[in-house]
Amino acid sequence: MAMLLLCCRALMVALALLMLGVAELGSASHHVRFLAPSGSQLSASAAVAALPQPYRASFHFQPPDNWMNDPNGPMFYKGYYHLFYQWNPYAAVWGNITWGHAVSTDMIRWHILDLALLPDQWYDQYGCWSGSATFLNGKPVLLYTGWSNVSFSRDNQVQMQAMAIAVNYSDPLLRQWTKIPQNPILTAPDGINSTKFRDPTTGWLGKDDKWRMIVGAKRKHRGLAILYRSSDFVQWEKAKHPLHSVARTGMWECPDFYPMLASASRNGIDTSVTGPHVKHVLKVSLDDTKHDYYAVGTYVTGNDSFIPTNAKLDAGLGLRYDYGKYYASKTFFDDNKGRRILLGWVNESSIESADIAKNWSSMQGFPRIVWLDAENSERILQWPIDEIKSLYKQKNTLESMRLDIGPVVKVKTTNGAQLDIEVDFALPELKQAEKLEVNASSAQQLCSERASSRSGLVGPFGLLVLASEDQSEQTAVFFYIVSDGRGSWNALVCSDQSRSSLSTDPDKTAYGSFIPVFGNETTMSLRVLVDHSIVETFAQGGKVCITSRVYPTKAINEEAQVYVFNNGSVPIQLKKLTAWEMETVDIGPF
Repeated sequence: MAMLLLCCRALMVALALLMLGVAELGSASHHVRFLAPSGSQLSASAAVAALPQPYRASFHFQPPDNWMNDPNGPMFYKGYYHLFYQWNPYAAVWGNITWGHAVSTDMIRWHILDLALLPDQWYDQYGCWSGSATFLNGKPVLLYTGWSNVSFSRDNQVQMQAMAIAVNYSDPLLRQWTKIPQNPILTAPDGINSTKFRDPTTGWLGKDDKWRMIVGAKRKHRGLAILYRSSDFVQWEKAKHPLHSVARTGMWECPDFYPMLASASRNGIDTSVTGPHVKHVLKVSLDDTKHDYYAVGTYVTGNDSFIPTNAKLDAGLGLRYDYGKYYASKTFFDDNKGRRILLGWVNESSIESADIAKNWSSMQGFPRIVWLDAENSERILQWPIDEIKSLYKQKNTLESMRLDIGPVVKVKTTNGAQLDIEVDFALPELKQAEKLEVNASSAQQLCSERASSRSGLVGPFGLLVLASEDQSEQTAVFFYIVSDGRGSWNALVCSDQSRSSLSTDPDKTAYGSFIPVFGNETTMSLRVLVDHSIVETFAQGGKVCITSRVYPTKAINEEAQVYVFNNGSVPIQLKKLTAWEMETVDIGPF
């Protein structure tokens, strides 16, 4: 019977290969085990779950326990959204990296499946690292980075690219995956350090019917997106020149390359679409800074190169997806609803011993739809997916209120630890703003110097979230309007964590960026997602996003409060505030 099952398995793999249209891949190298947590692991998880867990999210994705980092291969297939992610099955610290797997019908209510990929081959014995999903003839395949060596010694580490296919494509859950026998399909080319060669992107199909993908790398201090072409998605040829590179940006991890409609429509398009109606986005995760940068530009199909619209805002130099804790992000085209979705890894700000004590680390940012800004074609906009509205419970509002300097105004909620808040402020006379030079390099420092507790002219004004009743604990999200003295104005957008916890252990860095404010603008708006230990801020319709991790000791669950404040001497008019209390999502086995 066992031999019969193995033969059936081999037949299913061969049929899957034929369905994909991949020529002569041969038989699978060996049977891959797909493991669920053992009984002892489940018992340990249950024991930890019985402890108070005030910092676990209520509507952001995180597995039940242990370490998680990069989102991998997100996609929609046969009625389900699939999220793969880097996961350590054994501890709440990085290591033993596998591909965890979860499915959902709405990208909110996730269900955990067995592991999709685990290190069980010579080319990935030290871990199955980040990668992407690509559809071949309507069937998804996974590309990922294997970490191994050439002499069975950790002193000779090598990063290689590998491919896996689903065992049964009629299964909408895609519960089993197998690695193809041709692996590794790519090794580091000459001139590239084999430990700096990783994270293959989603492939795109050119007009010559050849596939393209890029792999992140670096040469000395220059970040590289090495371009490869293939006719069958297995045999790859390196292009003479990279898709793009930028000096002094260091290692480019988790690159992403995708098209957007130049019309600034919210509609997304498939990764292979090109043409004069399209702009392209190149995103790189800088290993040196642990920030995600992006550039909007033109994809030149004739020579497979990328030209940024603004060289000063090139990849790694200019704009960031998020000015807080947000890294190794990945987009995918959601053909279910015709949109492009962004997911990103949100690390902890707590010390490692705290993560070990609570037996988990990290979560995924709430899924965002991304599209081109109609007012500025060099920028993209980001916004929480509409499915978030399915979690709305009680609605709390404030309207038409003058905010003078000093007293704060409380927003009545029954649970201020899990909220979706939107607030609009009327802009006062901009000529009253103080003169202060703001640029990309100074914004975060200025957010620290102009903290929410300090008094200014036009600001700071905004929200205090995850605040205690006496406001000794608070995370402040605010605007601070300044003039450059030459007839232009900017709004600092800040997330001030300096008073977020009475504990001295967490990192309490103040995060921030800035937005130009034009004379015809009348409103400054914030949207803030509050979820126990994560605060995601979307300013001015998603022009600037900031994600913070905070760990209050008093402002926990029902004790968490929300306030509106103005510490500037110029009065601010609150036009409207809506705070939706959110349901808790139970993330568990399918």
